[in-house]
Amino acid sequence: MVRDKPAGELATTALPDAVLRPASGNAFEHAVEQLARAIRLGVLRDGEQLPPERELAERLGISRNTLRDAIAALRDSGLVTTRRGRGGGSRVTYAAEHPSAVNGSYVRSGADMQDAFAFRRVVEPGAAWVAATRSLAADQRAWLVDSLEKVDQAAEPAAHRVADSRLHLAIATLSGSPMLVDAVTRAQAALHEMLTAIPVLRRNIEHSNEQHHQIVTAILAGDPERARAVMEEHCDATSALLRGLIG
Repeated sequence: MVRDKPAGELATTALPDAVLRPASGNAFEHAVEQLARAIRLGVLRDGEQLPPERELAERLGISRNTLRDAIAALRDSGLVTTRRGRGGGSRVTYAAEHPSAVNGSYVRSGADMQDAFAFRRVVEPGAAWVAATRSLAADQRAWLVDSLEKVDQAAEPAAHRVADSRLHLAIATLSGSPMLVDAVTRAQAALHEMLTAIPVLRRNIEHSNEQHHQIVTAILAGDPERARAVMEEHCDATSALLRGLIG
């Protein structure tokens, strides 16, 4: 079982702190992958300024020169803009894709899609189970509730997808396991890629939101078996939808 951290320690952890991890190799490529994925999943949101260079380089375990090269790649891809001089810095300029707007990019199918579904069904219910076993501080509980409310309040499909990802990443963060956070981040990135390839289905969103409420309620009640069971149902429902519409 994950060792409990002191009460309140995780509550001060923003999603970027949890999701952006030191590189184990290929520092430049790793930095580009992590930063781009964080932007696409809404961990670093449109209009938000990136953390200061020194802080971000330390978080990613890379040199500031490598970080600058990675940010240049993001800038060339239209994910950030950079302003020089006093008060400058790099700011996210990425509007989330509207579902059904993949524009011919690669979308998983067949064995690759099934692999992504299997991976997600292991890691996300596991993260929910662990989160429900922890003694969460008041600010951690408030963060989880706020993340859920952001999903409910999202009016546009693209905004809903971002809020949905952030809720799942918040649950992973509250597990206290960096490895689970990394795994859920990867699962959400694969899911995001596939969901942008299908139409927005209002009934599916309503069903998904109902399950989100059940998962959060179970975590807050300290009911790990219920949290895992509903998250499994949640993963299975999304997988069935994507299998039917992507093939």
